Amino acid sequence: MNENYNISSSPHIRDKATTSNIMLYVVIALLPATIFGIYNFRHENAWLLVAVTTGTAVLTEYLYERLMHKPITIKDFSAVVTGLLLALNLPPTLPLWMGALGSVFAIIVVKQLFGGLGQNFMNPALGARCFLLISFTGRMTYFVYDGVTGATPLAQLKAGEAVNTMDMLMGNIRGTIGETSVLAIMIGAMFLLLMGIIDLRIPGTYLVTFVIFITIFGGHGLDPQYITAHLCGGGLMLGAWFMATDYVTSPITKRGQIVYGVCLGLLTGLFRLFGGSAEGVSYAIIISNLLVPLIEKVTLPKPFGKGGEK
Repeated sequence: MNENYNISSSPHIRDKATTSNIMLYVVIALLPATIFGIYNFRHENAWLLVAVTTGTAVLTEYLYERLMHKPITIKDFSAVVTGLLLALNLPPTLPLWMGALGSVFAIIVVKQLFGGLGQNFMNPALGARCFLLISFTGRMTYFVYDGVTGATPLAQLKAGEAVNTMDMLMGNIRGTIGETSVLAIMIGAMFLLLMGIIDLRIPGTYLVTFVIFITIFGGHGLDPQYITAHLCGGGLMLGAWFMATDYVTSPITKRGQIVYGVCLGLLTGLFRLFGGSAEGVSYAIIISNLLVPLIEKVTLPKPFGKGGEK
């Protein structure tokens, strides 16, 4: 009797979903924000930056795996998601070579050098964004809308100026390519929820914790306009729904996801209200990514039959 058995570690779960299917759904969900961003910043040719960062991410992954004699994984769409998310987190006026450099950093340094998809310790797109923000601060904080430069609504809010929350909701504001229209982001988020790709646990806890924090420490109490402006401003919605929920860099335990969401909300509120910058979502998510192993260790349920309470 000669039979071959495939032995793998637990958990053993049967599911029709594949990595490529999940990533393709994420790409589809990002299309509303991407299309709106390209239209919103059409005068800055935002579509070129989107094409360059996405194409560079895919090409970099292909070349690296080819040179390292590893299986080619570009068909799983993970590189497409990384490049697209990076583009949506960049100002539309950023030089194309900087966007390409960010994609190379995301794929090689954050993803491939740690073992590829499933082994990266932080979100590759956000890791690349922070790398570019540190390296090219001036260009990464230069925002234009309809040909006019100026501060983002979130920066104006931090300075005590009035902002138009309806414009922030619709997206007629300065900012990065994909963060401006909360409406477009929520259309994509609803798609992911309906398809069962994500649930409300992480983004819901994140946003609720953030609202509680700014209500207590923001100095405006339960001011609906102030809270709405903070929710619609910056990359909060894009980060909460599309990057904080990354399967690889977020906890798998239910209690862990709640703790993770609380950490995200507290850090974002801390950076926004008391930090030198008006934004803080990227750093909040990356720091929380680094805390995930500790969060899972604390919240991991006890195996059946072991460690029972006496």
